[in-house]
Amino acid sequence: MHIVITGASRGIGAELKAQYEAAGHSVTGTSTRGGEGLLALDVTDTAQLADFAAKVASPVDLLICNAGLYLDKGQHLDDGFAAETWARQMQVNVAGPFLTVQALLPQLRAAPGAKIAIIASAMGSQQRAPGGSYIYRASKAAAVNLARNLAVDLKPEGIAVGAYHPGWVQTDMGGAGADIDARTSVTGLIARFEALGTGTSGCFESYDGSALPL
Repeated sequence: MHIVITGASRGIGAELKAQYEAAGHSVTGTSTRGGEGLLALDVTDTAQLADFAAKVASPVDLLICNAGLYLDKGQHLDDGFAAETWARQMQVNVAGPFLTVQALLPQLRAAPGAKIAIIASAMGSQQRAPGGSYIYRASKAAAVNLARNLAVDLKPEGIAVGAYHPGWVQTDMGGAGADIDARTSVTGLIARFEALGTGTSGCFESYDGSALPL
């Protein structure tokens, strides 16, 4: 199986790459700066995406849109959440997955039963709104909406799409006090990706298999 993972230099993305490679799969990983075993890619740069797509072997059986930012963590309503932060975070967390899917559609269409997994968050659930982190929450809500609409449009082509909450994970983004380590999260996510098909396309699930409210 050929798998493409964006944001694969650390955290969840790096663990996804490691586990899939250990299982014998072919993995194309990206990060903004590239690095050992990774291709350089800014998922918001259409020129870079075109160059990247030209380098990616066909078919692509699974695309995991993992690249993301959480720039507004800990910011306050009175003086945080600058316009520039809104623009950059929405670009990466929402436009990024869409543009990546768009760029790799030929490779996905070449794979029977191709799948797209968009890493979202329970913080994107509109029924779970405790306040704060306005930009991150809005971006992940939009990412879930994106996944569900892509699922509708791509289902006739046999391509399944799901949105996934990785849990609160001990990464640079999640912090050392988070609930689970990356290995636990990724083991669960891989099981969810394996279960994804056209019958469950449009799902919004946690790494542990539980369905999440929209």
